[in-house]
Amino acid sequence: MGAKAPDTTILEPSKEIPVIRETDVLVVGGGPGGVASAVAAARSGAKVVLLERYGHLGGMATGGLVNAIPNLANLNGEQGIAGICQEIIDRLLAKNGAQVPKKASWGTSDKKVVDFYLDANYSFFYLRKHAVDGSFRVVYSCLADPELLKNELNQMVLEAGVDLFLHSWGARPIMEGNTVKGMFFESKSGRKAVLAKVVIDSTGDGDVFAAAGADYDATIRPGLRISNLAMSCWIANVDIAKRNAFRAAQPERYAELLNKATGGQFSRSLDRRAVVSGNRESEDLFFTDIVPNHDGVLTLQPHIPCKDQTDVEEMTRIDVDTRKMLVDTWDFCRKHVPGFERSWIMLTAPQLGTTGGKRVVGEYTCSEHDLTADRVFEDTIAVFPNNDTGRLACQHRDLCIPYRALVPRGIEGLLVACRGFSSTEFINNLWNLIPHCLCLGQAAGTAAAMAVDASCRVRDVDYKTLQAKLKDQNVILPCPAEGTGH
Repeated sequence: MGAKAPDTTILEPSKEIPVIRETDVLVVGGGPGGVASAVAAARSGAKVVLLERYGHLGGMATGGLVNAIPNLANLNGEQGIAGICQEIIDRLLAKNGAQVPKKASWGTSDKKVVDFYLDANYSFFYLRKHAVDGSFRVVYSCLADPELLKNELNQMVLEAGVDLFLHSWGARPIMEGNTVKGMFFESKSGRKAVLAKVVIDSTGDGDVFAAAGADYDATIRPGLRISNLAMSCWIANVDIAKRNAFRAAQPERYAELLNKATGGQFSRSLDRRAVVSGNRESEDLFFTDIVPNHDGVLTLQPHIPCKDQTDVEEMTRIDVDTRKMLVDTWDFCRKHVPGFERSWIMLTAPQLGTTGGKRVVGEYTCSEHDLTADRVFEDTIAVFPNNDTGRLACQHRDLCIPYRALVPRGIEGLLVACRGFSSTEFINNLWNLIPHCLCLGQAAGTAAAMAVDASCRVRDVDYKTLQAKLKDQNVILPCPAEGTGH
């Protein structure tokens, strides 16, 4: 944004920091992984403190307006992700705050169901094309109301007895040798400290494990989903029926107008998703919000290539530039696209949508080989449905995640429960989304409570006991007889 500062340094004065809590488990970051970690640890009997830098929980699922919880079942309709993730969905459904396909539709290719999601432009979240027969299959996924989700996450955390601190930015881990003993954090109340027996990094960006000195891999090839920042906005009061009628009657004209609306600024970065209009296809920039009572709302969600998603100058530039592009795109559509005449921008995401970043080097690194070998680890703590690898998805329906992928190599007292889990970029690109972080968080929180109770290191937690506890929490895990791996 301005001239780059010279490479000079200044010595920060030392001072005594008040310790405001001493707890069993400290969770840093209140996104999906952090919420699941905190709730699971507290329900398992641990004293828990949760620090979150924003004034709400949910991370990308709420503040980022990335409110899709996808890939909960495989292409055959077999559910792989449940536990706290399913509990959240059930709570939202009870308040009419989510949209999910009926269970009988999971894995179906029924045209009526498929067309509903195609017409709304949600093929990426709710549909997958079967690599063998070419048919669309309905995938069990959820679209959530982010405002209701914020409240439900608050209530779940408080009901579990978690000590919650919002508006609190984890600044630096408190280290004793190679052991994480707590966290300094900043807030409007000044710099404070929390001491803990186990710390869980759920920052998403690896803020804790990187500062603690853990090895990590930040390699991300350009062009992968995880090489982008995202910025979402909601456009309200759109006459959806009028827009759809125009799109169906004049698909070429509709596509032409959308191309002009972006001025080519999104052309290299936005996923151009095909929408079926009769027997024709046209490119669409917008998702039609299908959450109950969200009538007349469209979502615009460009992905912007980024070299470093934690570089404050690049983040600032993308935030400023993209918000302008969103407003310009809406303004063009309001003036030229039927149905947008009385529309208005209801909300742009309060936080940038980060998609990738640092991945810790753990006791085990998940790789493509684990998928193709159908490995079921002795310490499997999650099963991720595989829907995005083409023909591989037909042959290898699920990916098992071992507990060791959450345990940083060479660092004690720390677990990782976010997209920074130990994985190659291939694995991370496919399985670092909201439901996957919820799974990792539930496992990390349960394991942290076990380590505190047994007075043992997190890496020494008994796998079989951990798996039994997770199954008691409605986590879907494979039977040991299905395979072994180390």
